[in-house]
Amino acid sequence: MSKTPTESESLLSADFIRRLERLDVVSRKMFRGRLRGERRSKKRGQSVEFADYRSYVVGDDLRFVDWNLYARLDRLFLRLFMEEEDLLVSIALDVTASMNTGDPNKLLYAKRVAATLGYIGLVKYNRVNVYAFSDVIEDRICHLRGRQPIPSLLEFLDQRWPPSGRSGNLAEVCRQISMLQRQPGVIILISDFLDKGEISDALRYLFDPNHDVYAMQLLSPQELDPAAAGVLGDLRLTDIEDADVAEVSVSAALLTRYKANLQAYCRHVRQHCMRRDIAYMSGDTSVPFETLVLHYLREKGLLRSV
Repeated sequence: MSKTPTESESLLSADFIRRLERLDVVSRKMFRGRLRGERRSKKRGQSVEFADYRSYVVGDDLRFVDWNLYARLDRLFLRLFMEEEDLLVSIALDVTASMNTGDPNKLLYAKRVAATLGYIGLVKYNRVNVYAFSDVIEDRICHLRGRQPIPSLLEFLDQRWPPSGRSGNLAEVCRQISMLQRQPGVIILISDFLDKGEISDALRYLFDPNHDVYAMQLLSPQELDPAAAGVLGDLRLTDIEDADVAEVSVSAALLTRYKANLQAYCRHVRQHCMRRDIAYMSGDTSVPFETLVLHYLREKGLLRSV
């Protein structure tokens, strides 16, 4: 029987959490944060780690003059230090009805991914926002930083969002995210992308040089290979989101065409992500969650060991 996110199952086990301590979220771009964090910036600042020297100019702070070097060379040089900054990590989680399907359940799997990325962001003293969306942003928890709000993050993700009764609208959701996401940072969009709208209309809202965007498409094994689930014969199918009904006769030939169409659609999503400088990732919920996080997300460059 398929597990649902409403069951009393911990999103992150204590053993798995210990394995996350040495991971960090990666930005392909370098952003300037509001607060001092644990991320080394390319710009020079005032931390304790020495970076370089430069010649003194009138108006520089005399506290950073290297007087020992002045005594040897009779020239004034300023000591520069590597500044550490925080990173804004925003996670957008699809909670539409189509996500609450599959075995393993896609929504539970997606919540675990969001919990992992949020946890890593918080223990590295980055700022974390999480948005739960259907056809609009249903709920959000924002401005989290440090270890103290970790229980609030997990409690937020562990809740059950009732089905909206409306079709998903990824374009509207991405528009809302772009309006909320004024500060530069990383945006991670977790969804099955089974949206009836045109994907390019949605992704254009996230195309911004100030954002580093990752798109993760999660699909269940039943969606990837219905034949393995024994789906054959005459069926009456109802769209779980907008209640559209279709009567089909499922044959081996139809399933072959379905798989070809699904693969073509996934390529379509990936291609539009690449056009918008969005890093595309795909996930099969039959793959152990720990494997996806500890191996696949590191291979794709979203996470790194520190």
